[in-house]
Amino acid sequence: MTATVNLSGAPALLPGQGRVLGTELGRDRIEFALAAPHAQAVELCLFDAAGQRETARLRLPEPQGGVWCGALPLGPGIGAGLVYGWRVHGPWAPHEGHRFNPAKLLLDPAARAVLGHYTGDDLHLGHDPGRPAGDLPDRRDNAATALKARVVTDLPALSAARPQPDPARRVIYELHIKGFTALHPDVPAHQRGRYAGLAHPAVLAHLQRLGVTTVCLMPVAHRADEARLQAQGLSNYWGYSPVAWSAPEARYASQDPASDPRAEFRAMVDALHHAGLEVVLDVVYNHTAELDEWGPTLSLRGIDNALYYHLLPQARGRYANWTGCGNCVNLDQPLVRRLVLESLRRWVLEFGVDGFRFDLAPVLARGGDAVQGAFQPHAPLLQAIAADPVLKPALMIAEPWDIGPGGYQLGGFPPGWLEWNDRYRDTQRSFWLHRQTSRGDLARRLAGSSDVFVPGRRGAHSSVNFITAHDGFTLRDLVSYAERHNQANGEDNRDGHAHNLSTNNGVEGDTSQPSVLALRARQQRALLATLVLSLGTPMLLSGDEIGHSQGGNNNAYCQDNPTTWLDWAQADHALCAFVQNALALRQRLPLLQASHWWQTEACGRSPAAAWSGADGQPLSAAAWDAPHSQALMLQLRGADQDHGPAALLLFNPQAGPVSFTLPQGAWRLQLDSADCLGQAGPAAAQPQLAPNEIVAAGALWLAVAESSHAPDRSSVLPLDTKRRAE
Repeated sequence: MTATVNLSGAPALLPGQGRVLGTELGRDRIEFALAAPHAQAVELCLFDAAGQRETARLRLPEPQGGVWCGALPLGPGIGAGLVYGWRVHGPWAPHEGHRFNPAKLLLDPAARAVLGHYTGDDLHLGHDPGRPAGDLPDRRDNAATALKARVVTDLPALSAARPQPDPARRVIYELHIKGFTALHPDVPAHQRGRYAGLAHPAVLAHLQRLGVTTVCLMPVAHRADEARLQAQGLSNYWGYSPVAWSAPEARYASQDPASDPRAEFRAMVDALHHAGLEVVLDVVYNHTAELDEWGPTLSLRGIDNALYYHLLPQARGRYANWTGCGNCVNLDQPLVRRLVLESLRRWVLEFGVDGFRFDLAPVLARGGDAVQGAFQPHAPLLQAIAADPVLKPALMIAEPWDIGPGGYQLGGFPPGWLEWNDRYRDTQRSFWLHRQTSRGDLARRLAGSSDVFVPGRRGAHSSVNFITAHDGFTLRDLVSYAERHNQANGEDNRDGHAHNLSTNNGVEGDTSQPSVLALRARQQRALLATLVLSLGTPMLLSGDEIGHSQGGNNNAYCQDNPTTWLDWAQADHALCAFVQNALALRQRLPLLQASHWWQTEACGRSPAAAWSGADGQPLSAAAWDAPHSQALMLQLRGADQDHGPAALLLFNPQAGPVSFTLPQGAWRLQLDSADCLGQAGPAAAQPQLAPNEIVAAGALWLAVAESSHAPDRSSVLPLDTKRRAE
């Protein structure tokens, strides 16, 4: 065991209190705390301001409850800005799950600011790269180029009130910090692709005009790009390779050397709040950038591998890989949960974040060896979030699947959570682009997927409905490419989804044929209109409203270039206007909001939903599932005037026009997806529909009643029917 080295005359460590993991800067001292119950010794290593030269190596006192704590009195060079890392001693015994190697400087997993950049050099491997079995540690010291943490002061109090959108009216907009503004002509060049760029007035004005309420930021935690990608000149652009969960990524801060990523990120959040926009952060607590057993030793692996990761019970030298990224963080361990909960609280309290979207969320609720990694609906982390006074009010969104056993958990998260709904995505794509979905399946998705999110247990806003997301085709590519085109990713076009339910409409990729372009435009409008008008919480992918294309790449996670950067100069302004109009209608018409589940009869605040075929007649059980005709009519009516006028939605995915027999009364057209603007005219001149109205091929119409209408109850879809296999 190496003796403590004091190279600069720094004061000896004092006993610490360990109130929080990582560092806490007090009035007269800096507190340090690291969770590593299997370690035999822990050393705090101090560095010069540039992080190049180790100036002190200080042994921490014996741990309390598995946490090693120490404190340094403030003094010359000891305060905000201090650069540090950890060396952790213990056995090198991969077969037992232990990978301690004090030759490797380790980044504090609770780091609040990170210095340095991981280059993929094999110097950062914990195992000897010359030994194919990985059975010996690498004795080379990596301190000069290892990632390091920097002690920081707390940010000032939040300056803007948190927006509190009505859950029934929430509209989510998923975007990438860099890609959204990297090519924005109204953003100054030095702010493009930066936190400050998203806070620019021109950007905020676009979001406000569009009508979204909630911005969901793709991961911004400090990341370490895979060595494989770096060798190809690529990066993990999406950010799903975290190495410091509580430190904003420095690459998105302004290029000024004096810029502070933390302060700039917080200023961006303040600006979004001032604009009335809620901020949700996509977080990746399910795995880290250390990858599988052949990956680098950057932080958790060297601190306490057997604590932080799920290991295979019969082969503890290997990792459970329910993420597809090589490892899984073990949230079944109390100290690991503590690290994650403290990170979540920091994003809320210090940075002002209003909620979280959890990547591969089932991993966070998987048990340890005793339950063989089974998903637990009442897992300790989920219960801790529900009980935490800081986190309980925050918006929680699950990506409800991973690749582990029983990994598809749509509908399985606690009440209050929202969940990404891929059933909705696939049904709409199949219905509008291939005409292969039955009317019964379509109706269930339109009705908030009540067969999945059980009414009485979950709210009507629980389903996050989406057509596209960062993972997959953009909307424009969805109607322009029959196959993925991911050659630029360096994996021989094997990566990304192979089953996209997309179409090229006769021409693969770009074309100048007017008929193909017109058809693609109509399909995009029909899909967007359906998304906006469905029960649940709609989510838009940034760029879809302006026709952004990735050239058919449906897995552009490593493309930090114009492939993923939104091309504002080529924006489809007509499509953007259509989306604005559709969202404005949703906000204006109470029946289109997710206040309550639809019922067979209007009751209280629950609207009545009545369904019929194009002929206005009730649908038999056979007709609901008939493959030959998908035209569908939906009438919504509230129990009182507070719900506003009745609404009528006409769906025609078929190749030709369809004549609909409308319910009695006067109906006025509000939205027509066959029209490039979506609206037939000004409100005062909106056309009154005829009793037998012809709806164009591949179109959705929304009409409202001039007076109250009672739906034909005999045509109601039994929404409480048992879920069918899809």
